[in-house]
Amino acid sequence: MSPLIHEPVLERTQDTPERLAVTLGDDEITYGELERRSRRIAATLVEHGARPGNRVCLFVAKSPTAVAAMLGCLRSGCVYVPIDLGSPPARLRLIVEAADPAFVLADGAAGSAFEQVRDAAPSAAVLGLNDDEFDDEALPAVALDAASPAHILFTSGSTGTPKGVVITHGNVATFVEWANGYFGLTPEDRVSGHAPFHFDLSTFDVFGALSAGAELHLVPPAANLRPRDLAALIERRQLTQWFSVPSVFAYMDKLRAVPESGFESLRRIIWCGDVLPTPVLRSWMLRHPHATFTNLYGPTEATIASSYHTLEAVPPDDTSAVPIGVGCGGEELLVLDEALQSVGAGVVGDLYIAGAGLSPGYWRDAEKTAAAFLPDPRGGGRIYRTGDLARRDDDGLAYFVGRSDSQIKSRGHRIELGEVESAANTLSQVREVAVVAVDASDFEGKAICCAWAPSEQASEGDRLRAELQPLLPSYMLPSRWLRLPSLPKNPNGKIDRRRVRELFEEAAGVEAADGRAAPARRSG
Repeated sequence: MSPLIHEPVLERTQDTPERLAVTLGDDEITYGELERRSRRIAATLVEHGARPGNRVCLFVAKSPTAVAAMLGCLRSGCVYVPIDLGSPPARLRLIVEAADPAFVLADGAAGSAFEQVRDAAPSAAVLGLNDDEFDDEALPAVALDAASPAHILFTSGSTGTPKGVVITHGNVATFVEWANGYFGLTPEDRVSGHAPFHFDLSTFDVFGALSAGAELHLVPPAANLRPRDLAALIERRQLTQWFSVPSVFAYMDKLRAVPESGFESLRRIIWCGDVLPTPVLRSWMLRHPHATFTNLYGPTEATIASSYHTLEAVPPDDTSAVPIGVGCGGEELLVLDEALQSVGAGVVGDLYIAGAGLSPGYWRDAEKTAAAFLPDPRGGGRIYRTGDLARRDDDGLAYFVGRSDSQIKSRGHRIELGEVESAANTLSQVREVAVVAVDASDFEGKAICCAWAPSEQASEGDRLRAELQPLLPSYMLPSRWLRLPSLPKNPNGKIDRRRVRELFEEAAGVEAADGRAAPARRSG
């Protein structure tokens, strides 16, 4: 495979120009049209002075046009920066200012979002995406290689300032080549495009599907709030691959959007980005005995995913842990102690990643890069500090244990919040759940807090604490509870645990202001 991620796609446009490439509802384009649109975008960028390495902010709604814009940027040698149009203007301004773009590609209503932050990039040339605005000249040759940046993805930063993760052509190409071979993608596949384009999982959706000559069926963002719409899309488009985050699987399952007999067209079901509760996984697997199920793991800084585990059988019970597995092609998981030495089987350690997927680092932030990307203690190369805890079994399979900052001490006991959350996820009345810890003024030290959204089986009289008691030691039981219609999500669709923690802190503050102690908030 070429080290430049757009070249295999362009080969497909020449081989099968008439085949369907990308859809979103009734908006469909063929491979031939994708080539023409991306060429015209690239030519116009070059005509306006684009040079390799220039950043281009994409203020473009999720659509086939957005895919053409990505390819157009890459063909011109530029680096595209997909923008989360749902972010508030204050956050958009930080991202645009940090990206320092030479160009902005804006489409229709999405362009108005840029106008709100225009002052963050006063020198950027703004180009619309209407066909009549674009040149159609032949493209000059552009010197790029595997080390050339392809895009910059901005993720949440612990200080509140988004971090720009630089991803190279080689980073993406290595994963796509491995994944397409491992999963066996062919031109006959019909692949979901569920993730938003500012989320790294979308990179596999786009370049995995299109480099294989498959059909990419983009999922409308509004469908995330209507699980039966997601089910209807799978049925209508007869998708063969569904790749999503665990919260979507749980939402579809617990709102009974998955048919009892499953989706017959699905051959491949993949998830990444968070832990998929085992009860939800079992439910999906029992309905889809004809499909393969693969758990992918990996942070944005290591490009899409770094490890995988395909299940050979349905987990025997709801408490069975699912491995994150072994490294993808060119990748390696390392479980290390504080001295960066490997730990033995069964021992929990800090999880690091080595290999071809590692980003060069954070955009224009050498300090953060040096703190997260360390010299490999084995000599040569680098390793990335994920901030996760993991352990290996005797067969060498890695298991995610939790975040290194999610292990707390309460009432003298060390507690992994992920274990509490996993237990809560097994309860039938829970649709989604998040367990966090907040400072407590009493002897607890840290108070364990459980926010949950009810399933259709829940009733006002249900008490989660009583149902959790047989599953956990008493010291691990949450002391504070918060029932919500749905849990807050970050732009990537993951549960926003920082916001959950804030909700508990706000509730405690209100109680204190009323002159009352902050008691346990019971559900029901």
